[in-house]
Amino acid sequence: MRNYLLNISLLVLTLISVSAQAEVISKEAIPTTILDQFYKKHANAIEISAAKKTHFKQTVFEIMFKEEKDKEKLIEIYRPNGRFFVNASNVQGSNMLPAIALDNLKAMFETYTIKDTLLIVNPNGVGEEYDLVVNSGGTDWSVVIDRKGAVSQKERN
Repeated sequence: MRNYLLNISLLVLTLISVSAQAEVISKEAIPTTILDQFYKKHANAIEISAAKKTHFKQTVFEIMFKEEKDKEKLIEIYRPNGRFFVNASNVQGSNMLPAIALDNLKAMFETYTIKDTLLIVNPNGVGEEYDLVVNSGGTDWSVVIDRKGAVSQKERN
């Protein structure tokens, strides 16, 4: 029981100290170095939006877009210098998350619903992160969970 309480206390302290760096930006605010590379791959992209985030301890830009009006939204991640980093994959449900991640979410939010889950696989080595949109009490939160289930970022949307 003492270990459980100690672990919960450490988890709460960690969650309090987590600072997310997600920032939704307009298409016009996307650096031109990124847009130049993006349009080389997707000349006809529509409904383009972006968010400045941190994944794998690196500042990156998540570019969301469609290639055709009635198609699913795609997400590509770019480094600030314009180089492509990795694709993000939409995943359904919470069954992909490490079991401890659900415990961590319960400790963070009294009640919650996971609205959206992205899987981001590290192109530079082992590991993945899950980028979640979580609704709790009518408020949306952007939450990033690492491959061990620890919350590495949390920000109110």
